[in-house]
Amino acid sequence: MAAHPRPSGYVAGVDLGGTKLRAALADLDGLVVDEQVQPTDPRGGTAVAAQIDALLRQLAARTGIDWSDVRASAIGLPGVPDPATGAIELSPNVSDLEALDVRAELTRRLGHPVVLDNDVNMAAAGEQWLGSGRTHRHFVFVAVGTGVGMGIVLDGELVRGARGAAGEISYLPLGTDPFDKDNQVKGALEEAVAGAALAARYRAVSGEQASVPDVFDRAASGDPDALAAIDEEARLIALAVVAVTAVLDPEAVVLGGGIGSRAELVEPVRRWVAALSADAPLIKTSRLGDRAGLLGAVAVARREAGVRDDVPAHRNTSFQTAEGR
Repeated sequence: MAAHPRPSGYVAGVDLGGTKLRAALADLDGLVVDEQVQPTDPRGGTAVAAQIDALLRQLAARTGIDWSDVRASAIGLPGVPDPATGAIELSPNVSDLEALDVRAELTRRLGHPVVLDNDVNMAAAGEQWLGSGRTHRHFVFVAVGTGVGMGIVLDGELVRGARGAAGEISYLPLGTDPFDKDNQVKGALEEAVAGAALAARYRAVSGEQASVPDVFDRAASGDPDALAAIDEEARLIALAVVAVTAVLDPEAVVLGGGIGSRAELVEPVRRWVAALSADAPLIKTSRLGDRAGLLGAVAVARREAGVRDDVPAHRNTSFQTAEGR
């Protein structure tokens, strides 16, 4: 039987966050040829769409790629894309996406097919392709950073749910009062474990202002208040892990995001999970770190461009680059 001809060209992957916009161009083998990070335009909406368009075209120009050779783009966003309207719901960290048909706007600007998905789903796709989920048919990716979310892979397939909101664990009724209206915007769990909450927890016990990286640095130096703040963070994350495990029964839980991917967090999370459940899943740290969403977007864009034979991780230099960063 004759082999199907392999498509040629490039794809674009974008990881849009509340504070940072990451973008990359890759060939159809998944090799990233260029990437860049910028602060996210605080105006949101059409300003962010224009920023994505300009950044991707800038990457193509400086690498000598004809824009017509870019076959597809995939964008991970902090919210839930509505497949009917193209708008992004549950997106408190980037403004004005709920009133805009983001898919149509980006398709018009970029001139090729555009796939939208939740940013944590994209990160789960990245971990499945090149990261800590490669050896698991059933796993969840739990992101803790500026926000909180979860991507679900069951039987090798990403699970989105009836409305595309599967994995929105920020709304689990854990950590803070879920009946308080102030905790219902971002979610009770997010109010308890996101970056701002960890910094506030440290400030409450120490009386000192510190960023999240500072809290981890102080914990490494033996600061008891920092150690206590991180241990409480781990306890709250463990509650979510046990709740998720009871429903989904994953082989593994992959921790990612700016806080979740910290190596110092995984052992206390394991300890608290073990205290809650005798039958705990494997708990791992993301291998791709802050590039998981970007590489997941590249993987999704490749599929949209017609690539079906994913390159094994040991042949993909994007993975090697991610390991070295």
